[in-house]
Amino acid sequence: MSNPVLVCALRGIDAFRALGAALKGWGRDGLSTGDSLPQALMALSPEVTFRQVILFFTEADLVTGKARFYCIVSKHTQLTQICFSPLVAESWRCRAESLFSYLQAGAQVLCTVLLIKPGVWSRRLPSILRDLHLAEFRVVGMKHLELEAAAASALLPCELQQDPAAVEAHCTYLTSGTALVLCLQRPNAVKKLMDLLGPEDPQLAQALDPCLWRAQYGTSTVQNAFYGSRSYPMAVRDVKLFFPEGLCCAQCQTVQEQEV
Repeated sequence: MSNPVLVCALRGIDAFRALGAALKGWGRDGLSTGDSLPQALMALSPEVTFRQVILFFTEADLVTGKARFYCIVSKHTQLTQICFSPLVAESWRCRAESLFSYLQAGAQVLCTVLLIKPGVWSRRLPSILRDLHLAEFRVVGMKHLELEAAAASALLPCELQQDPAAVEAHCTYLTSGTALVLCLQRPNAVKKLMDLLGPEDPQLAQALDPCLWRAQYGTSTVQNAFYGSRSYPMAVRDVKLFFPEGLCCAQCQTVQEQEV
């Protein structure tokens, strides 16, 4: 009989990618030393996760918390698989909730931010709003503003911020006129918006799919029509930055938790 292993049900932002990267890192650091089988295995999809969770745990086992990446529940059992958590806190058991229902419910309603750059929204706003409607986005915040240089620089990808000439070109364009900022809401909003926008380079977007928004509305890597929050933590930051006064509807619970 094999030795007992620790099975953990985990919950966190971008959990599959984050845990996968952590496991690879542990292997490089020499934390996985098995000769035949790896010492750490994880579910690779939400569907597999749900099947495994209901196999090993009851609803009463599952607990919640607000840590960025934490263990919902763990137990020792006679298995050949393990999902490992860097943090276990037994005191969280006092905040139990129906996470089975949460898993069955599917993607959560999230908020993300779309900034339509100067010279684009004043000419193409009706078609952009139509496309947002077709993509099942709900507009929960809207304002036009003139960006300051510091705010414009903060919107640039990290790799561009290392190039002073690129920063100057982008900031000059972003501060050249009025931009329109939308806060959008729908299930899986951040990824859906990124999928619609396409690559930062409109020519690359055109080569991948002419229907991508930057392919349709952008003309260069600088004048590429749109900025979109590239991750959920960035979406939370952008909502707080552009809509400090709040939104026109109740924010989803996930956003409220991230702002704590």
